[in-house]
Parts: sequence; structure tokens; C-alpha cells
Amino acid sequence: MASESSFPSQSRVLEEPSPVPLALRRKVALRLLPYLFLIYIIAFLDRVNISYAVLEMRTELGFSAKVLGLGMGIFFWGYFLLEIPSTVIVERWSARKWMSRIMITWGFMAMGMGFLHSARVMYLLRFLLGAAEAGFFPGIIVYLGHWFTKKDKAKAVALFMSALPVAFIIGAPVSGSILGVHWLGLSGWRWIFILEGIPAIVFGIVNLWVLTDRPHQAGWLTRDEQDQLQIALDREAHGKASHLGVFAYATNPVILLLTLIYFLTICASYGFGLWLPMMLKSFHFSDFHTSLLAAVPYVVSLASMIFFGWNSDRTGERRWHTAIPFFIAAAGLSIGSIIHVTSLGWAMVGFCLVGMGIYSYMPSFWALPSLYLCGTAVAVATGFINSFANLGGFVGPYMMGYVQTHTGSFALAMGVLLLAQVIAGSLVFVLKPPLSVDAS
Repeated sequence: MASESSFPSQSRVLEEPSPVPLALRRKVALRLLPYLFLIYIIAFLDRVNISYAVLEMRTELGFSAKVLGLGMGIFFWGYFLLEIPSTVIVERWSARKWMSRIMITWGFMAMGMGFLHSARVMYLLRFLLGAAEAGFFPGIIVYLGHWFTKKDKAKAVALFMSALPVAFIIGAPVSGSILGVHWLGLSGWRWIFILEGIPAIVFGIVNLWVLTDRPHQAGWLTRDEQDQLQIALDREAHGKASHLGVFAYATNPVILLLTLIYFLTICASYGFGLWLPMMLKSFHFSDFHTSLLAAVPYVVSLASMIFFGWNSDRTGERRWHTAIPFFIAAAGLSIGSIIHVTSLGWAMVGFCLVGMGIYSYMPSFWALPSLYLCGTAVAVATGFINSFANLGGFVGPYMMGYVQTHTGSFALAMGVLLLAQVIAGSLVFVLKPPLSVDAS
């Protein structure tokens, strides 16, 4: 349990930075967020498109659910190894250049998945894809801290991270359509990887001209606007730790608690998300209609994430906006694990509740580290939390595949994910004092 002394005083949490005019805040948001939203859709689609490809891949290559679960999850071991150094590079060097490197290399790894013929090659390519993408998400979170004060941080994160459900909404029908093609002697599932890997390479090059690292480098801001924004960001960072010792991150109770919370919910989000098409396939739909149904929970998720992020900034409240979505997801998982639903209608109700919960906590959750740290310390802490917690992206899918292989059902595994969500929601309230910011 985090001790009272581990947290800043309430007065520090509530300290009001120098105001940034609304017009300037909107100018920055309109310049940065649409593009970051777009490239995160590309990133996430290349990470999860395997969930649609397996609808054909499992038959053509003869892979069991256990093998597929390992292939889905091993991505996160490569991600884990390079996450922290990659995030620090974003803070200390250049988000613009490093994001370009990340996107180009992961694009080639994603395309390579279209040519695999064995489980070992799948494991290798998924591992390398994770290593290539390491640092992208936490790097963007750190990058947003270079441009948005805490008054707007959760809204900015919500708008950026709404790309997650949108990636599923777009990816489901697109991937489902590609499954039906057979070009140049290659099956549709192979073309999913090949075609959806190309945009990462293209936009990795575009990054070099579109992204701006810091306010003082922004030619699209006036000198006065650059100064106003930077002064507000610097004042907000005053009094917070910008550097910690190497081992301090592994012993800091706040960072450890946030890592555990995030690990538990990542188990559920990837365990559910990557296996959702396969669960829907049990209702005997075509691959295309299965893909369309798989998009429905993420339509709900999109609206819920934006609402929770907006309301968290409006009220200045962080803990309840982080915890409630965990309990909503648990309620949805209970339909599949306790009630053992065989009705498509009830299954979709449960899946939509899970979709509502598994992403809506993120805007307020990722606003938490910057309440205690700044600068390089935020970058390392964000990388630490994301790196270790994302191992849940290995545990969740692998457990789902393992249980399904040995029991013929996902019900028991969904019960485990349910428990993880309840524990995660409860742990949020270990964070004391109340984590609120001035919403004025």
C-alpha cells in the first residue's frame, strides 16, 4: 500500500499553472491531435489485426488456440525489452525522428507476417514487431506532456486514445473484406498483414515533416504563443521530481501500484480484444459478418472513452473516473463467465459492457503520473508502467487460448479476467490523498 508520505501534498496537486488562453489550447489541439489519432489507429491495427487473420490462418496452417494465443501475446516480450529506453529517447532527443524510426521498422515487421509458414516464424515476427513498436504509445503520452497542461491532459489523452476503439471499428470490416480475396496465390489473411503494414511505412516518413518536438520549435505558433505555453508548462513542472535514481522507479510505491493496476486491466483488454472475433465465430457467422459484429463493442467504447476523459477534466476528478470503467468491464465479463450465455443478444450486451470499460479508464489513468513527476522522470515512469504492465498483453491472450484448448470454452478464462478487473478497480482507491486537479 502506498504510504501517505509517498504522495505530494494536496496543495501541490491543486496548484494552478499559468493560464493558457483557450484559443491557444484549441490551436495546439487541432494541430497535433488529429494526426496523432491517425497514426495510433495505424499502430493499433497492425498490433491486433492478427485477431481477424486467425479466422483463416488457424485452418490453413493448422495452428491450435494455444499456439495462436502464444503468437498473439509474444508481441509484448519484444515490447517489454525496449520500452523504457525508447520512451527516454522521445523525451531527451526527438519524438519526431524517433517515431519515424518506430513506424517504418514496425511496418516492415507487420508486412512480414504475410509470408509466415510456421509457428516459430510467427513467434519471431510477433516478437520483432513488439520490439519495433516499443516506445510508441508511452512516447506519445510523454509527447502530449510537452504541449498540454494538466487541465487538458486527460481530454488530450482521451481524444488520442479514442483511436483504439476506432482501430477496431475500421479494422473489423476492412480486415473482414480482405479475408475474402485471393491475389497472386496468397490467401486473404496474408494480405491483411501486407496491406495494413504499408501505411506505417508511409506515415513514418511523413512524420518528419508533420510532427513538432517542442513549442519553441513550432513555426505555426507566434513567439508570444510559444512563450505563453512554455511558461505554463514550466511552472506546472516546478516542484516535481524530474530525475530519479535507476532503482527508484522499481521501489516507488506510486509507480508500482499504477503498474499493477495497468497490468491487471491489460490482461483483460487484450485477452478479450484479441479473442473477440473467435468468440463470435462460435455463433457460426461468416468471417465478414463476424468481423462486423466484432466492431460493435468498440463503437460503445469510443463514446464512453471520450465521455470519461472529458468529464474527468471538467470535474478535476481522477480516481473514480479510473476505477468505474474497471467495474463496468467486470460486469460485462460476468455475463460470459458466470451466466454462460449461449444467446447472441446476451453475449453482445456483455461484450459491449466490456468494450465500454476496457478503454474508458485510460484518459484519467495516464493523467496520474504527471501529478507526481515531470520531465525525464515522467518519461521513465510512463515507460516503466507501460513496459511491465503490457506483459499482461502476453498473459491475457495466452491464458485465453490455453484454457480454450483444454476446456473447449472461454468461460473460465473470462472469469479470471473478471477478477483481475475487480482487483484493479479496488486498487485505484489505495492512491491517497484524493487525486484531483483544479477544473476551473
